Amino acid sequence: MKPNVSLLKTLALTTTLTLVLSACNTVSRISEIGDGPELSEITNPKAMPDYRPVSLPMPTPQSTAENANSLWRPGARAFFKDDRAKEVGDILTVNLALNDSADMANETKRDRTDRENADVTNLLGFETKFAKNNLPAGFNPTAAANFGNTHATEGDGTIKRSETVSLTFAAVVTQILPNGSMVILGRQEVLVNSEMRELEVSGVIRPGDIDATNTITHDKIAEMRVAYGGRGTLSNLQQPRWGTQLWDILFPF
Repeated sequence: MKPNVSLLKTLALTTTLTLVLSACNTVSRISEIGDGPELSEITNPKAMPDYRPVSLPMPTPQSTAENANSLWRPGARAFFKDDRAKEVGDILTVNLALNDSADMANETKRDRTDRENADVTNLLGFETKFAKNNLPAGFNPTAAANFGNTHATEGDGTIKRSETVSLTFAAVVTQILPNGSMVILGRQEVLVNSEMRELEVSGVIRPGDIDATNTITHDKIAEMRVAYGGRGTLSNLQQPRWGTQLWDILFPF
């Protein structure tokens, strides 16, 4: 059997790249002995190879009409300045302080007994001839059928849950609903030692619930959706292997 040339080339290229990257990392670590890591130089972010421009929801441009001899300009957001979010693309602060707990205990017991008796004592005179019509010997028409069932069910369940999440983060107004309510979306990613922590919160708020510091609390967010978790080396170790997860799903017993 001839070896797969394409597969061998791919393995060789992968091995070479791994060795080159490992060697570069080793040389970099050796050069930092005694001094520690050096700070990166300040460069133009747009000149970085992985730079991608950010695209966020923006309000619809509005034409401003000049109003002569007036201190107020239509469309201006400052006179007696109000920094609270009110347009698509505006940013506001969200205080998330979840402290939920639940303690539930359920106990179920059920006993049931069913019994059915049936006999044939009079059937047009044929009740005495049943035994002659290939019925088992000793057939008694007065006890033609006797059914009995007994059921017993017992269940005991306990649920205890305690969740505490306290975070302060910024969210962006992504939509203005016809009734004036605003849809917000906030996302954060924090990478520390190869462990990524992710937060995503979305919901609907009323402009009047935003306080003077442009902040809103989580209890004033309708249809709130919170996703808080992480991914990385530590998170992977806390989960079973994908093969085990697949086996748990497919195994019927």
